[in-house]
Amino acid sequence: MPVLYSDDAIVVVDKPAGLLAVAGRGDTHRDCVATRVQDQFADALVVHRLDQATSGLLVFARGMAAQRFLNQAFADRRVEKRYIAVVAGLLADDRGQIDLPLAADWPNRPRQQVDANGGKPSLTRWRAVSRDPSACTTRVELEPVTGRSHQLRVHLLAIGHPIVGDALYAPAVPAPRLMLHACALTVPHPQEGRALNFSSQAPF
Repeated sequence: MPVLYSDDAIVVVDKPAGLLAVAGRGDTHRDCVATRVQDQFADALVVHRLDQATSGLLVFARGMAAQRFLNQAFADRRVEKRYIAVVAGLLADDRGQIDLPLAADWPNRPRQQVDANGGKPSLTRWRAVSRDPSACTTRVELEPVTGRSHQLRVHLLAIGHPIVGDALYAPAVPAPRLMLHACALTVPHPQEGRALNFSSQAPF
């Protein structure tokens, strides 16, 4: 597991696409980022997750005190995250935001859906980085202000620009992988309080 940073309080790794962030049910789903990190840092604890198909920056806390601090930092939105994605179609605007409530699609779990009545408030800001008319795709930078499950994937689908390679939400837009990468992360240090900035170049 590529470790980008570690000290007495946190570990930051660069998760590859296709690897679970935490273990699933059954022996075939035991291999994951968390167990690999804990092989190197026995006190590493999960703070947040990335979808199995998503790559990029993932932070772990070292010890329960650091985990409580980081969990609260995420809850208070003192953690900044940025993603790079390639979406189907050419976005007409250069930037915008998607403010649509999300909820679980219970008959079709793990899918999520826009739910105007029972969904939780969800906000995504986006910026077009470049457009490829020949492939009819747009490269975008995404900022999830809230952190709902599958938020970026469902929000982009909802505006008619699904992420390329999303087998769950857009199987008609195939690619070798989900074109979604957690490229930037800013977190407060659990012991010192100073902001730590991390970046990872998208592998696509």
